[in-house]
Amino acid sequence: MKVHTKETQSTMTPEKAIRFLKEGNERFQNNLKANRNLLQQVNETKDGQFPFATILSCIDSRVSAELVFDQGLGDIFSIRIAGNFVNQDILGSMEFACKLAGTKTVVVLGHTSCGAIKGACDHARLGNLTALINKIEPAVFETKMPKDESLRNSKNSEFVDAVALKNVEMTLENIRNQSVILKEMEEKGEISIVGAMYDLSDGKVTFLP
Repeated sequence: MKVHTKETQSTMTPEKAIRFLKEGNERFQNNLKANRNLLQQVNETKDGQFPFATILSCIDSRVSAELVFDQGLGDIFSIRIAGNFVNQDILGSMEFACKLAGTKTVVVLGHTSCGAIKGACDHARLGNLTALINKIEPAVFETKMPKDESLRNSKNSEFVDAVALKNVEMTLENIRNQSVILKEMEEKGEISIVGAMYDLSDGKVTFLP
């Protein structure tokens, strides 16, 4: 499979970018990886890069965006942080990726059984991790069910995954509210800003409607 060039990137649309990612995830689920010569891709990308997507995902070792979407060198910008939330630096990275480097979609990728989400559900406090957990906790408070406080912790896997989904939804809101550049690009149809959830049990990515 060839690397993306200026020409292929210029013909890319937000819809096509999402389709590419969905097709890649289908290949991943079926263990049908695209045929790539990575060393050749190193050579082909040495003078420039023309990625088509920017993906914000968790640092979880099982959720590598390049692998779960079956993409090669030069295909996607991958931003990773525990809990896949945004801050000023990440928003700046996204603005660079979309406005200056030409990617057509921003995907916020959450996942099931997320350790950072579990920490937020339990209101964990530990060194610098405390500040990180504080940024995810709003999703815990916004997840209204269950009401029973004894079920609102990391032992309840359904609650953890519900919070993970809410965290993705709130991160999408934060991107639009905190980045005028990305919001305007989305409104003009230049990019899409979408959420998705990765299931650790079967490798499937489900895009939010």
